[in-house]
Amino acid sequence: MTPVMNVKGLSKAFTLHQQHGTVLNVLRELSFAVQPGTCLVLHGRSGAGKSTLMRTLYGNYLPSTGSIRLHHAGEVLEMVGAEPRQILAVRRMTMGYVSQFLRVIPRVSCLNVVMEPALTRGMDRAEAQERAAALLTRLNLPESLWSLAPGTFSGGEQQRVNIARGFMVPWPLLLLDEPTASLDDANRAVVLELIEEAKSGGSALIAISHDAKAREGMADCYLDMSLEEPVNAS
Repeated sequence: MTPVMNVKGLSKAFTLHQQHGTVLNVLRELSFAVQPGTCLVLHGRSGAGKSTLMRTLYGNYLPSTGSIRLHHAGEVLEMVGAEPRQILAVRRMTMGYVSQFLRVIPRVSCLNVVMEPALTRGMDRAEAQERAAALLTRLNLPESLWSLAPGTFSGGEQQRVNIARGFMVPWPLLLLDEPTASLDDANRAVVLELIEEAKSGGSALIAISHDAKAREGMADCYLDMSLEEPVNAS
């Protein structure tokens, strides 16, 4: 089976110019592949570089060395050094990202925030609204909140909006950074169901989670950031 993403020799260092040019080597020679229909969970102590790896894969950080090869639009795209227009196309069609924090434009309603990825792809607005409403209902977000701007919501409510937005459209690859943080057991179960549905549809996922139950429920294999090699979940 052809991997959705193939990473080779990936390293990332940060130079702290205000601290006498101290260099922090956060990622060191990481190599792994992510297959369709599977979830790779990043594992390791706090500060091991899990979130840095996510941001590097998504194109927010430029690696110091290495290769990130992604299947996009029927071709293999080298993400390292890709043009901004290529990165934007990847983020629209191929790689989704649910971060720990919901970043939205003020005064845009919850429903519109969730629908946006589908509308960007050209989905009919009525169809997108139906899909968004179904996701918000599954995630137990009251309909009375759907017309409000999510910037006013609690942390748990914002996280559920973030999850609904992330699963609004099918992604060949979906990055999940602490998707069950701030959620109760019932909503964690819904998120795990959504992950299983995405995998069944052929999506590959890369996830970070400090929630042991969530890790066990979503992982097909682990990338131990201290061992720097994938291991199968058992």
